[in-house]
This record gives sequence, structure tokens and C-alpha cells, in this order.
Amino acid sequence: MLNAAPTSYVWKPAIAKITCEPNWKWQKREKPMANYDLFYVWSGEGEVVLNDVPYQVSKGSCFMFRAGDHTSATHNPQKPLTLTYIHFDVEEPVALVPVAYRELTETVDFEHLLARFVRLYMTKPYGYDIEIQLVLKQMMIYLLRTDQEEPSERNTSHQLAVSIHEIANFIRQNPSMSHRIEDLSARAHLSPRYFSVKFKELIGMSVQSYIIRSRIERAEHLLHHAGMNVTEVADALGYRDIFFFSRQFKQYTGRSPSEIR
Repeated sequence: MLNAAPTSYVWKPAIAKITCEPNWKWQKREKPMANYDLFYVWSGEGEVVLNDVPYQVSKGSCFMFRAGDHTSATHNPQKPLTLTYIHFDVEEPVALVPVAYRELTETVDFEHLLARFVRLYMTKPYGYDIEIQLVLKQMMIYLLRTDQEEPSERNTSHQLAVSIHEIANFIRQNPSMSHRIEDLSARAHLSPRYFSVKFKELIGMSVQSYIIRSRIERAEHLLHHAGMNVTEVADALGYRDIFFFSRQFKQYTGRSPSEIR
């Protein structure tokens, strides 16, 4: 599906995002699946049986049914399934097809594509027939990409990246705090050394450089827009030596704080 032209993707009338009724069930039929069916769970709990193999499903459960598959499903009436299903074909031979089942841990991007696809199909704005094929291929690329990664590696790397970026955001939101590597690494449940290595790898600079840059950027804002003088800004950001603040400010901006103000 990676090499198939977007124009070869043909969607079928069976497309929707829907919250299933409490007594809903998908009964197994004598005739197998006639085409591809992308089946994604937004919320709820249930069980999907694919070719006699049961899968417990919840948010992030994603199936790629193929022609010839036999399927059935039920759900918990107290926690009904909300799902999107998209039936489609590809009008040229394909070498790569996403795996039959996966649990997506990072769902935001994929759900955005799903919502975009359904909205285009329902509202049919100008050019929708071309865009809908592009979005469908984007979803196939997304799934194929996740298939290339080891699940444990993907989960670990994603969780670590989220944790590091959350800490970077915490630093930016609190530039006046005295951030210690030991305290920041403890928030990520990492050793100070490993935290420093991964922070630089993911953020693009050392922890200390990021702390200083966050303070200097905040200082620029205060000097420009808050009507504060150099001494007030230095004090607000935790600098006890105004001359050290001025030197550091000039080192990062090329100008002294008095010039900025």
C-alpha cells in the first residue's frame, strides 16, 4: 500500500464514526469480508473475533481486515464502543499491507486523520474526492510505519520523549525557578547522567543551556512588554548579581539588557 498511487484507493459506502447501541453486536456471517476494512476503537470496551481469534479491545485498538476475513464483535453495554470503520479497495497490486491488529499508544495524529476522512466523506466539500484518497493513503503510511518499529521500543521511546518534553515545558513555564539536574531527572525517573543525555538528544541542547535560554527569553519579554527595569527583571528571574545577568543576557542575545529596554 506504500507504493500504491492515491488514485488507486477506492472507498466504499460503508464509512462512519458511530457510538454503538447498548445491545449492539456484529454477528459472524457466512460470506467473508469482501474488501479492506479499517476498524478503529475511539472508546469503550469489547471483544472482536478475527478468523476465530478473540481480541479484547478498547481505545486505540485498530484492525485492518482484508478480503476473506471472518469477523464478529460484541461490547460491554455499560461501556459501549465508539468506533470508525472505513471499507475500501486498492485497484492495483500491493506488496505491503498493515498488520491485522495493533494497539496504538499515540493516537492523536491517527485520530485526526480518521476524523478528517469521515468529515470529508460526509460533507463532500470542493475537491473532497481527491483529498479523501490522499488522507486514506496517509493513514496506511502511518500504520505501515508503526509496523516497522518494535512494540517495546516504540512504547519506551514514546513515553521517554513525552516525559522529556513535559519537563522542558515545565522549565519554560517556570524560568525563575532554580532548576537542578537532580530534581529534573527525578521527575523523569532517570539518573541525572542519562536524563542529561536524552534531554540533549530530544530537545537539541543541554539542560543548562535550555534553562538559561528560557530565562533570557523571558527576560526579553519582561523588558519589552512589562515596563520592568533591568534590576527588576534580574531579580524576578532569580539572578542575585545584575552584572552576571547582563553578561549572560548579552552572550545569548548579542545586546545588553539596557539596549533591549
